[in-house]
Amino acid sequence: MSKSIKLNNGTTIPFMGLGTWEILHNCPSVVQTALDKGYRMIDTATLYGNERECGQGIIQWLKADPVKNKREDVYYITKLWHQEHGYDNAKAAIKKCLQKVEGLGYIDLLLIHSPCQGKAARLGTWKAMQEAVDDGLVKSIGVSNYGKDHILELLNWSGLKIKPVVNEIEVHPWCMRQELCDFCKSKDIAVIAFAPLSHAGRVNDKSTVEVAKRNRITNGQALIRWSVQKGYIPIPKTKTISRLSENLDVLSFNLSDSDVKTLEHPNVHDPSDWEVTTVP
Repeated sequence: MSKSIKLNNGTTIPFMGLGTWEILHNCPSVVQTALDKGYRMIDTATLYGNERECGQGIIQWLKADPVKNKREDVYYITKLWHQEHGYDNAKAAIKKCLQKVEGLGYIDLLLIHSPCQGKAARLGTWKAMQEAVDDGLVKSIGVSNYGKDHILELLNWSGLKIKPVVNEIEVHPWCMRQELCDFCKSKDIAVIAFAPLSHAGRVNDKSTVEVAKRNRITNGQALIRWSVQKGYIPIPKTKTISRLSENLDVLSFNLSDSDVKTLEHPNVHDPSDWEVTTVP
């Protein structure tokens, strides 16, 4: 299993990253430590209120060893929230996003956080994001919490110049979204799986414990490895420094077909977060 995945625009993205939702007071330290331990992707959003702090953590890591630690080795993701959707709002918001992480120089991946603001806002935001790529402010653009109809709307839009490289959605064995994930893959759109641990709600589920014990791994590793083997890009969140290394260590083992079957609950749809993939 490769440590990076090629996207439809020819760029590459790390096979997994660190989610930073609700990481606030010690965010720079957590981010820097994660990078020290081998993480190469940091996922944030304007909604999270910690873009600046994530940037500080990355910059601290770069300054700690400027010979070995390079900006191009870190993949920084952020997202535009609802009030920032629409062409004019998005143009201004992108500038603010960059100002918060001025030392990084650019954003690796910028996402529309959700489809909730309606068609006009979605397409206007995408227009602004395409221009940000043209201006060199952003390397890649994508969507988040998009359903099939939202993706088709964008792909069929006459103003589309740059195809989304990813759709970041909640995916785990109790919220598999198999049809949506398969559709994304059919359009060469990678799936970033947020909440791969179901916001810790399923870490101690009977099936998780069974698979973890069978493989002599942690419960979290079992769920993260499931995402990796499904071809997704998991972004588990943890505030606990001691869990950073074990969460990242999921390339040294494989889950058997039996393990995968034990973990999966295809007839359950139980997102731990919001469900907006079907909004008009």
